Amino acid sequence: MKQDHYADVGLFPGKSTALGVLGFILFLVSLPLYLPEYNFYLLNLMIAHVIIVVGLNILAGGTGQISLGHAGFFAIGAYGTVLLMQKLGIPFIPALVLAGFIAAFFGFVVGLPALKLEGPYLSIATLAFGLAITHIIGHVDIFGGRTGIQAPPLDLGIPQWGLSYVLSSDVQKYWLFLVVALLMAAGARNIMKTRVGRSFKAIRDSNVAAGVMGINLPAYKTLAFAVSAFYAGIAGGLFGFVLGFFNPEPFNLVLSITFLIMAVVGGLSSIAGSVAGAALITYLQFSLLKNIDEIPYFGTLLTSISERWFTDEGLHNIDSIVLGIIMVIIIIFEPSGLYGVWLRIKGYVQKTPRDTHKAGEV
Repeated sequence: MKQDHYADVGLFPGKSTALGVLGFILFLVSLPLYLPEYNFYLLNLMIAHVIIVVGLNILAGGTGQISLGHAGFFAIGAYGTVLLMQKLGIPFIPALVLAGFIAAFFGFVVGLPALKLEGPYLSIATLAFGLAITHIIGHVDIFGGRTGIQAPPLDLGIPQWGLSYVLSSDVQKYWLFLVVALLMAAGARNIMKTRVGRSFKAIRDSNVAAGVMGINLPAYKTLAFAVSAFYAGIAGGLFGFVLGFFNPEPFNLVLSITFLIMAVVGGLSSIAGSVAGAALITYLQFSLLKNIDEIPYFGTLLTSISERWFTDEGLHNIDSIVLGIIMVIIIIFEPSGLYGVWLRIKGYVQKTPRDTHKAGEV
């Protein structure tokens, strides 16, 4: 139990947590030393998803507002970063941050209905925004229309000044994406420990009680949407350079639902849960379940079932079925997600035999 305010607002709750996080960061930094290069495309994709899910957790886990339009903010970040670099000649880092703020502005606008809407009505409003963004991008020439748009080389320098440092390989991009993800995660941690974060949680628990305590509901609700959209914009900017070439099709409703699944599976109101949920679902979608027919025994069994009772094409859509099953299991058996599972394991391990003996006596 925390005894004072400074312990509560600290970046880490204790030395053991700090050492664990430091060890995890060192592990991530050392991955290029022993992991084959072809794995870093998937890792870069995971990092982009981690950032957007951390931002979504600020909104859904922090204020209890559900968004089904985050694919729209994701698209704004991707297209915004690329177009700012191509059309205006802005270097990558400023273009990425500026695209994040553009997404935050749209998040503020989308957050305005949150002042009057709650629950499924708010979800439908955000869903409409996400669908509108995809439709607009697909019908405007500057965005490449349905054909798509090609991302420029990822140059960390300022080419106009003769300073250039192009990240050409997935491993080089991994270093940059990892630094951005760590900064964004630390920022989210600090936000939720400040007065703003406490206001978010108060709104999540009870709008009426938060208003009575003097919290400005309109300001904080729209701020939550803006902050979450900023994270989505940054993630989208990185995502554009993971793919290199992209069109509006990936930024659809299914993607928004997948982001929400990542947040729920990992555990709402938990940054560690956001990381775990995003990493797990991304691995399942883009690695394990993509090649499910190659899994020994199990893949052969599924292929035979599909050929006998379904179609061959249906086997490639099994990821949606698996994600749905995972979502149902999490909601029924562990609503706190993977982070809740970790807390249970941690509590069990930390329970000493002496504590167990005393509990038995009582």
